[in-house]
Amino acid sequence: MPAVEPGAADDGGARVAVVTGARRRPAVLVAALALGGVLAATLGLPGTPAEATSDDSVAQALAASENAAFLDEAELMPQMAITEAQAQQRLAEVAASRAERAEAEAAAVAAAEAARPKVVVPVDGARMTTCFCQRWGTMHWGIDLAAPMLTPEYAAEDGVVLRAGAASGYGQAVYVLGVSGDVTIYGHMEEIEVSAGDVVEAGQTIALLGSRGQSTGPHLHFEVHSGGLDGPPVDPVVWLREQGADI
Repeated sequence: MPAVEPGAADDGGARVAVVTGARRRPAVLVAALALGGVLAATLGLPGTPAEATSDDSVAQALAASENAAFLDEAELMPQMAITEAQAQQRLAEVAASRAERAEAEAAAVAAAEAARPKVVVPVDGARMTTCFCQRWGTMHWGIDLAAPMLTPEYAAEDGVVLRAGAASGYGQAVYVLGVSGDVTIYGHMEEIEVSAGDVVEAGQTIALLGSRGQSTGPHLHFEVHSGGLDGPPVDPVVWLREQGADI
């Protein structure tokens, strides 16, 4: 095994240099021996065939050197395990596998989206205490759903938050423009968990139920305006049932 010169760095580069030198040493020896023959022929030293000429010896030396260099280079070439055609086939198999996996993932996402409810009752387990009806001589334009304080309140459908914050009468309120084009309104909450501009999904918590504003106890006041914020109020119970929600 060739010795590493003192002071040489013991890293990958140093080891390559040492090994390369060791592999090229046979080529150097062959060239040296061949050139020795050239000198012997030129000087007429004993052991040199009389018919050998200087030109022949030089040609032989060069040929031997080139052959040795070729063998040395071949030794340094890595052994191929597969052909390029086999590698291309493997790449095609990997691409097909990735495409199949992506298709399966897309199908799973689509299935989950199809199974997700598009409309939900905004409070679980609530008791309706006031209907969409006349009350105390005035029209009550929504429904009241009573539940314990801080019960989660959900977006009734997918949409974008139009307003969220303090509101006269409601204490606090959230307005959501839904994908249906209708606007749902949520009032009297204790805490609001969304901001104007937020995109929400049906069933996403947007607030925690409370009793702020003109309220006699913890409940959600829920309204639906058909076709937009300035559209006419409609009965939320009818609206929810028409879209498949169980209330």
